[in-house]
Amino acid sequence: MFIIPLGLIIAAVPENKTKPYKLTAQQLLEEVQEGMQFVSTDQIADMIIQKDPSLQLIDVRSSAEFEKYHLPGAISIPISKLLSDDWVDYINQDVKMNVFYSNGNTTSNEAWMITRQLGYLNNYVMMGGMNYWAETIMNPEAPKQGNPNDEFALYDFRKGASQALGGGALESTQDGGNAAPPPPPIKKRPKKKRVAGGC
Repeated sequence: MFIIPLGLIIAAVPENKTKPYKLTAQQLLEEVQEGMQFVSTDQIADMIIQKDPSLQLIDVRSSAEFEKYHLPGAISIPISKLLSDDWVDYINQDVKMNVFYSNGNTTSNEAWMITRQLGYLNNYVMMGGMNYWAETIMNPEAPKQGNPNDEFALYDFRKGASQALGGGALESTQDGGNAAPPPPPIKKRPKKKRVAGGC
């Protein structure tokens, strides 16, 4: 399912003449098949509720979709602007756990594949995107009687998370809602100084 988009993404990444890419197409394909880029909606909900400072949610949908609704604390980096110099220090860093999300998996997976191909670390994808978030966290379905206890425990967690996160409402900037927060400040890596002098 991801093989065709993978080929398109690799073809779309501009040729890098200054340094080689970190992964071959085969290595990237293996990572995609293992699904190692995915983070569950349950883990994201828990991190949001705990106000985990290591989490940075990155909404790769359009700015208009972001303005309509987004996850708490998320910043907007539409996929069309992902390679902009304005965002490289957010995406290529080793301090925060960046989690891309879109409506489903496709666009956020594309963002992950591009950044992974460039050798950037600490970037992940929220499994299922906003659609799965709405289904599992905002509107969880109660398990049927007779299901294992762990399913009831998961349901209880999701129900509590839904209440803690607004009971089915996502952050909105429409109808008098709060404006989207500005991106958090980042610490830029110091530039390497050139050695002065010579022989």
